Amino acid sequence: MADESETRTTTDHDEIRRWVEENGGSPASVRGTEKGDDDAGVLRVDFPGGAGEDQLEHVSWDDWFAKFDASDLAFLYQAQRSGGGGSTFFKLVRR
Repeated sequence: MADESETRTTTDHDEIRRWVEENGGSPASVRGTEKGDDDAGVLRVDFPGGAGEDQLEHVSWDDWFAKFDASDLAFLYQAQRSGGGGSTFFKLVRR
């Protein structure tokens, strides 16, 4: 039997988007870290109760994934909390 709090790592855009949206998040970047008009900056996910609008700027999924792929990143996330229920734990890691 798998540990319910296990982490998973993926580069699948649909899986990432589904997990983020199921947990109430949206794609974002750290405000002020962009390097030009076509750069999303340092990637984050904005969850309710997180860093908020003063630090994060919402970006489109297309822009988020373009930066994700260009930066050769993978998405490591906790499928659910050890006690059950949704989790918002994730990290962006090098592939």
